[in-house]
Amino acid sequence: MTLERLDPAALPAATGNYTHGTLVTGARRTVYVSGQVPWAGDDGRVPPEFDEQCRLTWRNVLAVLAEAGMGVEHLAKVTTYLSDRRYREANSRIREEVLGDHTPALTIIITGIYSEDWLLEIDAVAVG
Repeated sequence: MTLERLDPAALPAATGNYTHGTLVTGARRTVYVSGQVPWAGDDGRVPPEFDEQCRLTWRNVLAVLAEAGMGVEHLAKVTTYLSDRRYREANSRIREEVLGDHTPALTIIITGIYSEDWLLEIDAVAVG
């Protein structure tokens, strides 16, 4: 299975850790990760700070991937929903910490989130 970056010369260069598109070849499995939120264990505690919420949400995404025997290198598409535009830089920084050199297709949407306590939600598609 390979994930190939699609960054056409006709488009502006992708900045940050994403690609304009991802071509998947040879995959046998696809995992659709439902929107993950910053739940902390069985108590449902939601930390107040964005950085902690973001890391916790990524932990939850990675837990779903691990259940399928996958990791960040299998992510083909990630969608992040932010409750406020002011979280863009922190979100980008933490996403880069989590993904390292891996650059999946990416969408970020500024929107209202289901719970007012949640500052973000992340869903994803992984292939393997």
